[in-house]
Amino acid sequence: MLQKKYKTVLNEAVAEIEEKKSRFIATVKPVRAEEEALEFINSLKSKYWDATHNVYAYCIGGKSAVQRFSDDGEPSGTAGMPVLEVIKKMGLQDLAVVVTRYFGGTLLGAAGLIRAYSKSASLGIEAAGVVVRQLCVEMNIVVEYGVFGRVQNQLISEGYAIKSIIYEQDVEIIVYVPIDDLEKFTESVIEATNARVLISQGEKTYVTLDEEGRIIRA
Repeated sequence: MLQKKYKTVLNEAVAEIEEKKSRFIATVKPVRAEEEALEFINSLKSKYWDATHNVYAYCIGGKSAVQRFSDDGEPSGTAGMPVLEVIKKMGLQDLAVVVTRYFGGTLLGAAGLIRAYSKSASLGIEAAGVVVRQLCVEMNIVVEYGVFGRVQNQLISEGYAIKSIIYEQDVEIIVYVPIDDLEKFTESVIEATNARVLISQGEKTYVTLDEEGRIIRA
C-alpha cells in the first residue's frame, strides 16, 4: 500500500567535519531500493578505498522498512547505529548515509565516536535537504474561458499546485491534489464554477514538498 506522505532527502550531498585530526566525510543519497543503497555504499568504498572506515546506514520503505547499518571495524554501537539513529529521529526514509573516516592519530573513545558520527550524519542530511513526498492524484478540470480565471485563482489560494494548463476550445487544467483532499477539492471546484465543469481523475503520483509545504518537484 502506498504511503500518503513521508520524509526523505532531495539530493545527493557531502559534508565534512574534523575531530581531533580525524576526518569524517558524510555522503548522503536518496535511494528507493536496497540494491540502489548497496550500489551507492560500494561505490563510496571504492572511492575512499584508503579510508580507515566506511560506516553506513540506510532506511528504505515505511512501516515494513528495511534498516541496515555497519560499524565497519569501529567499536560495536559507536558508528553505524548512531548514524541510523539520526535517520530515525528525523523521521526519514529512502536514503543511505555513508560516513567515511580517516583516522587522525588520536583515539576519540566511545562517546567521542558516537558524537562525531552523529554530527557528521546530521550535517550530511542537512546538506542533502529534507523534503516531504506526498501522494497526489492528477485531477483534470475542463472549464469555459469565462470561469477559468476564477477557478485558477481559487486553486492557487487554496494551495493546490497546477501541473499544466491547456488552452483549446475550453481550458483544461491539470492539478496535483493530495489523495485525502479529493472530495473537498471536487466540491470546491463545482461550487466555484456553478457546476459548469468536467472533472476526472488521472494517475496517482508523488510530489516533493519543501518543509513549508510548497511543491518543488513533481
